[in-house]
Amino acid sequence: MMVCMDARAFLREITGDVRYRGQIAHVREIPAREASYAEPAAGLDERLASLLRRQNIHRLYTHQAAAIDAVAAVEARGFLFAGPLAMRLGVGIIPVRKPGKLPAETISHQYDLEYGSDTLEMHSGILTPESRVLIVDDVLATGGTAAACAQLIAASGATVAGCSFLVELDGLGGRERLTAHRIESVLHY
Repeated sequence: MMVCMDARAFLREITGDVRYRGQIAHVREIPAREASYAEPAAGLDERLASLLRRQNIHRLYTHQAAAIDAVAAVEARGFLFAGPLAMRLGVGIIPVRKPGKLPAETISHQYDLEYGSDTLEMHSGILTPESRVLIVDDVLATGGTAAACAQLIAASGATVAGCSFLVELDGLGGRERLTAHRIESVLHY
C-alpha cells in the first residue's frame, strides 16, 4: 500500500513556510556522470532543527497500522532522519553503513550503482525473524541503495515493513525497484 502525504501541509506544519521546497539544493556532478539531483541535506540547516525540535519527524512514517520494531538508518544522510524517527516511534535503530565502519561482526551486500558499485553492512545477529524494519533515507533516486538495504534486512531473516524518504526523484525508477515494499515520500521532484 502506498501512502503519500501532502507535502505542502507537511512543510507548512514544520516550517510555517511552504517556500522550504526552494531550499532543497540541486547538486550537479554525480560521480562519473553528468546529472543533477535534489540534495535535501544542503538546505536543511535551521529547518531540520525546527523539524526535530517540533517533533514532527514522525511525518516521515504515517502508516501507523504497520507495526515496526526498528528503523534502518542508511548512511549517511539517512542518519539525520532515522534517529529522531526511531526515538519518536519508540523503536530501535539499525545503522546501515559502508564497509569497515561498524565495530562488531557484520553482514554485507554488494550492489550496482548507476555509476559503479558499492557495499553496505549492518551488524549481524541484531534482528530476529519476527523483526519488522522501516528503511529511512533522505533521497529515493534509482533505488539501488534502498534495495541493497532491503536485501541486508532479508538476509538477516527480518521483514522490511516499508521505506520512507524525504525526497523522491520521480522518473528515475526507484519506486519500481522497491515494488515489494510500501514507500512513503514527503516531496516529489
